[in-house]
Amino acid sequence: MSPAATVSSPRTLAGALDALVGATEATLILAGGTDLMVEFQTGRTRPGHVVDVWRVDELRGIRAEPAGLRIGALTTCTELRASALAQEHADILVIAADEVGAEQIQARATIGGNLGTASPAADLTPVLFALEAEVRLVSKAGARSLPVTEFLTGYRKTARRPEELIESILVPTRAPGERRGFRKVGTRRAQSISKVVVAVAVTAIDGVIRTLRASAGSVAERTILLPSLERELAGKAPDAAALDRAARRAATADCAPIDDVRSTARYRREVLRRILRTLLAELLLDET
Repeated sequence: MSPAATVSSPRTLAGALDALVGATEATLILAGGTDLMVEFQTGRTRPGHVVDVWRVDELRGIRAEPAGLRIGALTTCTELRASALAQEHADILVIAADEVGAEQIQARATIGGNLGTASPAADLTPVLFALEAEVRLVSKAGARSLPVTEFLTGYRKTARRPEELIESILVPTRAPGERRGFRKVGTRRAQSISKVVVAVAVTAIDGVIRTLRASAGSVAERTILLPSLERELAGKAPDAAALDRAARRAATADCAPIDDVRSTARYRREVLRRILRTLLAELLLDET
């Protein structure tokens, strides 16, 4: 962290919003710190002001609402894993939380931080896309909600204004009969940054696909939806060949992977295709 940076450590939501009055792009919010503390240490990020919200208990908690499941921004991966409500209403979010680093990381990593850092390799964000989640932002001026697909705007960029804070995430009520799947591929089986991460939510009635929403990470500059799958499969009774064609189309048309230290673009496209084909077969072919 820059020696010139100032730090605020509010204990209430009101105090946190007060600390963000007059915030600029150089003002950063510190939640669990699993990402930012590394950046501070390496010098990649040099904030002018840090607002540490870790002790703001109003940003924690998981509760059921008429519209769905409300998850406080400071809810950790450990808390997601332990929540019966999350397991019932957001099952693949719990599965994804179980793959976010070691237990020590899971005890600090938060859902709001995972979303707010806007890393293209984030594990939880593709799940939130597939589940059509919304993010609620608050400031002294009021509150607003955005679909997570609109909240992420680019590489490590979001629609959050400097004076705003991620307050919570809403996962809408599960559609009847919806089936979900999640896969993460990394350099090793555990505690790795994703090379490709995928989440799918699909409903089928009498063997015909009614809705299909899929998302992927580490295959573009930000987490993305895979609209080709829905265009190729919605309204159809799929077979293995149709699923393979749709997966191939999505891996070709929907993503823009790069070569980096973890993998190559060609590898990522092929892995995405295989994951999609496998997930869709698991979710659909037993029902058709």
